[in-house]
Amino acid sequence: MNTNISYWEHDSFLKSYDFLIIGAGIVGLSAAYFLKKKNPTARIAVLEKGFLPSGASTKNAGFACFGSVSELLSDLKNHSEEEVFQLVKKRWEGLQLLRKLLGNKNIDYQHNYGYELFFDSNSFEKCTSKIAHFNKLLLPLFKDNVFATVENKFHFKNIHPNYIVNQFEGQIDTGKMMVQLLKKAQEKGVKILNNVVVDNFSEEASQVKIKSNQGQFTASKLLIATNGFTKELLNEKVKPARAQVLITKPIENLKIKGTFHLEEGYYYFRNIDNRILLGGGRNLDFTTEETSQFGQTEIIQNKLEEILKTTILPNLEVEIEHRWSGIMGVGNQKKPIVKQLSNNVFCGVRLGGMGVAIGSLIGKELAELID
Repeated sequence: MNTNISYWEHDSFLKSYDFLIIGAGIVGLSAAYFLKKKNPTARIAVLEKGFLPSGASTKNAGFACFGSVSELLSDLKNHSEEEVFQLVKKRWEGLQLLRKLLGNKNIDYQHNYGYELFFDSNSFEKCTSKIAHFNKLLLPLFKDNVFATVENKFHFKNIHPNYIVNQFEGQIDTGKMMVQLLKKAQEKGVKILNNVVVDNFSEEASQVKIKSNQGQFTASKLLIATNGFTKELLNEKVKPARAQVLITKPIENLKIKGTFHLEEGYYYFRNIDNRILLGGGRNLDFTTEETSQFGQTEIIQNKLEEILKTTILPNLEVEIEHRWSGIMGVGNQKKPIVKQLSNNVFCGVRLGGMGVAIGSLIGKELAELID
């Protein structure tokens, strides 16, 4: 606990708030922005345990996506067709909100299409047989066919010679997105307090007390937007899921452009600054990757390097420059949890690996829960 607090610090930063938000990721910052827009005189602060947003908001791959054919097929195992349609609708509307809120140029939005690759013919044929079905299902939303087949124009190796293209998918710069979200919130007068680790909270009739490593905060309303770290504060059906990522050094004359999915989205890669960013692999070891601890494992990193060298860039000697991981929040259901928990406590969590797509919309919905 920090006991060396000045009068000025207490008065400007620690005095009771109208709204406190835990988690300075996409959801938390969006909720703060929309709350402040609706309540311009309210005292609002976001508490973030990390130096930067700690979960996946600054660590994701920057896919402006809403589900490949194999992912949607997988979703149908646990969801009805109407539920799958609503999931895609929410993701698509969330992406449009994010782009409108921050501006395409500010987040380096590029409409380079999305592609799904297949290692074997059976998977390819299973998915292509459902293209017409999903195009019909999604037609009311997109007013055009979403999916089609295309030849292997990027000359990847050791995959099926054709793959599925998604004409509505794009990509963003994750770092620029978060810079703009921070700017939006701060311009409204929202305070962002970093290195604040919340231990627990308790609720009284008209306020919530938040206990942290920096002392106690109080607020009239508390909003929890911790996604992959939700279990640390709430008993909700959200499990942490670690996603490991690597990125190459710059590659001269790199021709690959777009966002690419493999094996129900468990592997994914894209171009960025003449590099290949490649991530995924938690399906190799679900148990180990169900963790809120950052880090890499040999089994997954070796598999990512194998895909890079045998499929994506088989004829090039490439060097890995950097590796990292992010923590997502997942569950048996893909539908996010946005609800009021008690009189003064609310949450917006379980983004299911679709934070870029739905994060800003979930933040807006979370803010709108408060009367």
